[in-house]
Amino acid sequence: MQLRALMYFDELVRTNSMRAAAENLNVAATAVSRQIENLEHYFGTPLVERSNRGIKLTAAGELLAARAGRTLRELEHVHQLIDDLQGLQRGKVVIYANGATVANLIAPVLAEFSLRYPKLRFEVAITSAREAVEALAGAEADLVVTLFAPKISGVKVRLRSEITYDVIMAADHPSAGARELTLRDLVHMPLALPDKNFGARQAFEELFAKDGLELDPVFVTGSLEMLKELVLRRAAVTLLPALAVQREIDAGQLAAVPIAAGKEVRTPIDLCVAPDRQLSFAAGKLVDFIERFMRGADARKSAPKRASA
Repeated sequence: MQLRALMYFDELVRTNSMRAAAENLNVAATAVSRQIENLEHYFGTPLVERSNRGIKLTAAGELLAARAGRTLRELEHVHQLIDDLQGLQRGKVVIYANGATVANLIAPVLAEFSLRYPKLRFEVAITSAREAVEALAGAEADLVVTLFAPKISGVKVRLRSEITYDVIMAADHPSAGARELTLRDLVHMPLALPDKNFGARQAFEELFAKDGLELDPVFVTGSLEMLKELVLRRAAVTLLPALAVQREIDAGQLAAVPIAAGKEVRTPIDLCVAPDRQLSFAAGKLVDFIERFMRGADARKSAPKRASA
């Protein structure tokens, strides 16, 4: 069996069309059909049923499809390991991150790492926590950085840290110079928060409920950019890790005020890898780099940088 035939079959499964698969592979449709026939001859059974409405996988085809993608990804990983013989001169790292908040936290890390190793390439997917860890278990990702990661076999938490949420407001907000704010203070402010599908929002609800307080945000959105824009326009304050808006804080546009001691909102952030798969040299270096950043963030939490009003 040739690797090309398996690649053509995997593309056919992905597109569900001989024509679309051929276009993506930049070959004739007859070439795709011929490679599928080669596979069927190799396995001794039909893999697809052809009709005017497209193709449908047989039971044997379904079985092969479930394994072909992973096999090809593992081969790509082997290719990456061979590239490692060249050190950090080439290669690609695939990172899955859970949500825009995490993306904002790791963006400066990736930027700095890329400047050090400009010949490397990076692919970053922003997904749900479950999709991220499933991608790692399925060999689609090299590493995952996520909040509230579900427990899935085939995933190892390399480092668990915590991020603390501060009250984020415009730098000229009347409370921007406060040493801290209480939860009761926040109830009387116009809030912009993520919707209840987000783990962070659920953590906010639980914390406020313990104090007998009810959250009634003026704005609810799943967009980090929208939250920031509403705060910049002084329409609301929000709850975010200061690191997620560090650029705006450094520019004097936003301020981060801590919540009163003992009432902080804290959520876990996990750096995950696959325990049964050797990281490429590039991915391993990046994991070490992110780990140092996360440990450094832990050390900075007790004295975060704030903008003055």
